[in-house]
Amino acid sequence: MSITVEELQNLAGHAKVVTDGGEKVGPVGEIYVDDVTGAPDWVTVRTGLFGTAETFVPLQAARVEGDDLVVPYAKDLIKDAPRVEADGALSPQEEQVLYRHYGVGTTEGVRDDSSNRANPSRGAADTAMTRSEERLVVGTQQREAGRARLRKYVVTEHVTQTVPVRHEEVRVTREPITDADRDAVVSDLAIREEDYEIVLHAETPAVEKVVVPVERVRLDTVSVTGQERVSADLRKEQIEIDDPTVDTQQPTATTTSAENMPAAANSSPAKPKSTPQGSKKGKKGKRRSR
Repeated sequence: MSITVEELQNLAGHAKVVTDGGEKVGPVGEIYVDDVTGAPDWVTVRTGLFGTAETFVPLQAARVEGDDLVVPYAKDLIKDAPRVEADGALSPQEEQVLYRHYGVGTTEGVRDDSSNRANPSRGAADTAMTRSEERLVVGTQQREAGRARLRKYVVTEHVTQTVPVRHEEVRVTREPITDADRDAVVSDLAIREEDYEIVLHAETPAVEKVVVPVERVRLDTVSVTGQERVSADLRKEQIEIDDPTVDTQQPTATTTSAENMPAAANSSPAKPKSTPQGSKKGKKGKRRSR
């Protein structure tokens, strides 16, 4: 059973987009419906640190469970989707890029209209032929480019320092006895052997290890903008007249393309995106649901 626009509008503003595995991707953003059928085909989900980025997610096989919109796509696949501006309209070229990213097969929104162009009699009395061409839609997607980590390890460094140390040495001092000192030593006169001892002191280095903080180290990231060139082969249709009576060298209203006409002569310039009224012929556009 497909999801209706009313169900999605009831979810807008408070519901979350979650994966089949229960991972929360982000809040439901805008709903995009088909210009012709009015059926909801896309929903945007707000991602990023502050929910400022919007990513398109197809509603094929999506379902509503309570206040959640469950989609059958992984969270990383959704976040890595090509960036398409959510400006109220989704062109067929942008749909093709998104369908290719999600691995969705051919759908009505991107079907080939060559059968309608080749046989105008199937539709109304329109004898014109639509010429189409591929446009290059370039966006960016974020991916993991590498990892950096801080690792602390211990090294041993041999340190040598010079420390001043003191020590005591023996010095012999001889003092002659004078007449004033003679009376003090007369009572102790004796011929004998005698020892006298003193204690010598010396300083030795004392080593102690202490741990002290010296600095703080952290990892930060900075955003650096560079330039990369991308290229691709684009196809476009050419129209020629298969009639020997017509001079193909002369420009006619049938073979002159709108892009080669002067700007003043283009009364209805081609638009890459479908209008909200879905006025494009041959291809369906997607517009934001009101």
